[in-house]
Amino acid sequence: MIRRRVIVHGLVQGVFFRDTLRRRATIAGVAGWARNNRDGTVEAVFEGSAESVGALVTLCHKGPRGARVDRVVVIDEEPEGLAGYTIR
Repeated sequence: MIRRRVIVHGLVQGVFFRDTLRRRATIAGVAGWARNNRDGTVEAVFEGSAESVGALVTLCHKGPRGARVDRVVVIDEEPEGLAGYTIR
């Protein structure tokens, strides 16, 4: 199990970014959360298999239709044993 925190910069709020992450994470069996930050970024945490988490990080670089991703910061963290995926 691995954990990655991502901070996505660009036009990423108001385009269903968090909900897209939630749906894909749930399908992939990845735990974590996503939230909008006051600075206009989306922050998300993913915990799960390296393959599934990697696919979600890749999705963050593209975003859903309507999003414009300018930059993605990826931070490796120690897993906490989260369950489920939520939008904060």
